[in-house]
This record gives sequence, C-alpha cells and structure tokens, in this order.
Amino acid sequence: MNRSLKILQVNKAYYPHVGGIESLVRQYSEELGQRSDTEVQVLVCREGRGKTCRENVNGVDVTRAGSLGTYFSCPLSLSFIRLFRKMAKDADVIEIHVPFPLADAALLLSGFRGRVVVAWHSDIVKQKKLMRLYKPLMMKMLRRADCIIAATEGHIDGSAYLPEFREKCRIVPYGLTADDYLSVSRSPILTELCSSPKSVKVFFTGRLVYYKGVDVLLKAFTMVRGCELFIAGTGELEDSLKGFAEANGIAGRVHFLGFLPDEELRRAYADCDIFVLPSVAKSEAFGIVQLEAMVYGKPVINTSLPSGVPHVSIDGETGITVPPSDAEALAEAINRLAEDAKLREKFGNNAAERVKLCFNEKNVIREIFGILSENTFLTEEIQ
Repeated sequence: MNRSLKILQVNKAYYPHVGGIESLVRQYSEELGQRSDTEVQVLVCREGRGKTCRENVNGVDVTRAGSLGTYFSCPLSLSFIRLFRKMAKDADVIEIHVPFPLADAALLLSGFRGRVVVAWHSDIVKQKKLMRLYKPLMMKMLRRADCIIAATEGHIDGSAYLPEFREKCRIVPYGLTADDYLSVSRSPILTELCSSPKSVKVFFTGRLVYYKGVDVLLKAFTMVRGCELFIAGTGELEDSLKGFAEANGIAGRVHFLGFLPDEELRRAYADCDIFVLPSVAKSEAFGIVQLEAMVYGKPVINTSLPSGVPHVSIDGETGITVPPSDAEALAEAINRLAEDAKLREKFGNNAAERVKLCFNEKNVIREIFGILSENTFLTEEIQ
C-alpha cells in the first residue's frame, strides 16, 4: 500500500497566537505538511469565546474548536472533545503538545487505537491546585502514549513525572533555520538608542511575567558597569519594572522596547553584545530565545534551572550559567563579559557553531517524522 502518513497535531492554540509552543507546532505542521508522504491536520481551541471555525494557514488545515473561554490557562471546549474523536478516526498518528489537560481527556475518551506521541514541553508549575485534580488524568495519558518527546535531558530529569516513563522518552531538541535569521537586515536598532556609544548592549526578550526573572535582572543592573539594557516584550509586570528602574536610578540605562515584530526582534539580536535569560522557575523549560541569540554569535547568560534551559547554552562554552534569583551572580556574569570582548567573541563563535551542529531544523523535522512514522505502514514500506 502506498499512501501518505496522516498526522493530527493537537495543541491549545495556533498561529497567529504568539507563544513558544505555538511557534513550534506551526513549524512542525508546515514542514511535515510539505513532505510528499504526509498529510497534516491541526486541532486547537479558539482564543476567548467563539464558534468552531476552519481555515488554511500557510498551507496547513487548522480547525479551531469553539470555546467558552479560558480557565486556569486552559481552554474550556466541549466541541473540542467531539472534534478530536472525529478527526482521530482519519489519523494514523496523533501528536499532542502538553501541558493541555483538555487534550488528555479528549484522547482517553476518543477510543483512538493508533500511535500517540506526546510532546512534553514542561510540567505544570504554578497551578498546584489544578495539578492535584489533573494528575490522575495526565498519568493515564502518559501510560497510553507510545512515545514521549522531550527537548533535552533536563526536561526529563527536572520533571516530577517523566522519570517514571524514561524508557519511552526520546530527546529531540527544538531547532531553527539559520538562514532565516542571518538574511535579515543588520541595521543597528539598539545602538541607535544607546545613551553612550561606548556602552555594551545587553538584551532580553520575553513576556514580562514572574518566571522570566526580569526583576532580578534589573536588581543586577544596579551593580553593572558600562552597559545599557534593552528589554523587548510586554506583560503584567511592565509598570512595576519601569517603576523599579526609575526608583533605583537606572532608568537612563534601561530601554523598554515593548513588543517587537519578528524582523525588528532579529535586528536586536544581531545588534546586541550579550543576551540574558534570567528565568527563575522551571516554567522556562527550554528558552528558544537562547537559540535565536546564539545563531547570531552572541554569548548567553542563563540560569541553572532544573529544566532544559542550561542544556541549550552551555556554561563556560557558549556563555555563563548563574543560579536563578541571584542578582549578584548575574551582575558579576554581565560585568565579566562586558569587560572582556575576546571572551564574548569566543563564547559567541561557539554558540553559533552549537546551533549549526545541534539545533538544525531540518535534522529536527527528520527525527520528528521518524518518531511519528514508527510502527506504521510507512515504516514497513521504508524498510
């Protein structure tokens, strides 16, 4: 028999929703869908309230299930369960991106007998009351899964749940296509905003929420010399962070850039001297932004979280890793790199090479396809 592998990708949301997992699901769906031996469909929920709709997004068929709203960061949708059951009947393999409790329930209620691959992006960290209710359902889903994909060993070792299922886990890192980044304009978007032409440019991008640790970064910056800090992103802590900068006399050296479109964001990566990811909780499971800075040859300062973060940029090789929530250690790392241009160059060159060798998107998609097609008719044909 010669037919395409039918893949159903399942997640909370899909482009144009902005988020690391959503970007990843889009990447997988578009690139797998371009293969001649696959058919890809995507099932997600609508953001906010609304009825079910179907659309084609850059060549990918996307079904957005009607939603009653979002509770505890999870969509509430009865139609999602019905649509999951219906779409699963036509699928050879389902890849579910978690955490997403509704998808766990939909899978177990669907009666689907085909191959199930779980893409584990992180534990649920903050909603502890929800976790007590959700854990039995999640453990059933993990036992049902044929394979669990984790981006790094840190995702497994740092999880409260995955070590029990280590034998069915596979490590597949997130990836990117370097040419997509290196082809953009290199105009000095940050340099143009500098108060002093001699300043070393330190860059952060991400949502301004508790686990990103931007408050720690600002505390560290009160102890940093000869640098200016550029913060791209918005979020619930934006006003308090600006207030801290004003109150502590560093507002003249801290630039809040707000939301930056992709092209401007890439120009910022290219123009910075140091990239910092100061996250303080393992809700930060990987930090794709590290790769986006590294592809431009930038040294990274990250934190030693029990997650995938320190497995992306390596301490002493592509940057410096410091303890989370330690403003003094963070300031020391920034000062060390700011004062040593040769060390920045060494770490930056190593970073660009690491992206090329370990996080090449084509290799990632090839591995994902191999996992999805295992134990299917397609595997037999290839052999």
